[in-house]
Amino acid sequence: MKKFLLAAAAAGVMAVAGPAMAADYVMKFGHAASSDHLFNDGVELFAKAVAEKTNGRVEIQVMGNRLLGDDKQLIEGVELGTIDGALISSPLFPLVAGETSYAALQLPFVVPSYEVMAEVLSGPTGQKLLDRLDAKGMKGLGFYEAGLRHFLSREKQVKTVADFQGLKTRIVPIPLHKAIWEAVGTNPVGLAYGEVYSALETGTIDAVEINLSSIKTESLYQNAKNVTLTGHYFWPGVLVMNLDKFNALPADIQKAMVEAGHETIATQYAMAAAQEKEVADFLAQNGVTIVKLQDLDVMKQKMAPIVATWSAKDPLIAEFVEAVKQGS
Repeated sequence: MKKFLLAAAAAGVMAVAGPAMAADYVMKFGHAASSDHLFNDGVELFAKAVAEKTNGRVEIQVMGNRLLGDDKQLIEGVELGTIDGALISSPLFPLVAGETSYAALQLPFVVPSYEVMAEVLSGPTGQKLLDRLDAKGMKGLGFYEAGLRHFLSREKQVKTVADFQGLKTRIVPIPLHKAIWEAVGTNPVGLAYGEVYSALETGTIDAVEINLSSIKTESLYQNAKNVTLTGHYFWPGVLVMNLDKFNALPADIQKAMVEAGHETIATQYAMAAAQEKEVADFLAQNGVTIVKLQDLDVMKQKMAPIVATWSAKDPLIAEFVEAVKQGS
């Protein structure tokens, strides 16, 4: 943890404003999270690294708070070239772009730590995932983390697996997430990220599987006060740029952007790990009850067959699982 905190402190130094000189290339990179969210930190790290590597020739303007759209609009905009680039939640790639391999990143209880996830995503398997996006008209540049996922419920505190039964739970509507949450008895409800706050407020949903950072930055704790720590999977965002726009850049600029995306993965993952306890303390101070699932082993057992099923769907998913085992 000490080295995580040191890395996070260093990242804070990196995140200051870039060179004041006029840039030759100005690009807008969007994301669907708050400007206080870990995703924003990741894109800011990237923007700063690119500015430094290009001596200010490239300016990346970070557009958070869904200013360029929610995740679906972002991925469609990047594919079409109406948006330069974006950091997009990884489940949207199977959902919108049809890239099944990205289901690897949400396999339940496969990745044991932030460090292992950062190592795998910074390595050859992570690069293969990024390279898959070329065929979708996108240049994959890197991965940044939103945080380990837990469970937030509106009225009922979930203490055991039996307590999941029948809860209307928001998911990204992909087959993997549907299978995961049906395995423990919830009633999965597909819903856009930007609609979660109002859905909890009105009771349209009973719960949401989500990371602590989003509970804080989206103010979800105002409408739901029960967190159950499960840590069922991580939530990487994928940093992408329109492929044609990327290919039109000079070779040295392309190289700088690829390097910046790769080199900032571990730093941002360290920030995400260091923030977990801080955010939990904030939520507790704001009336949220936080408990651990008492029979987590039962939850793991119910979800274990899903890993084998999805690993058979794409060789790259199986490779990811094996890379995690080697890194653990």
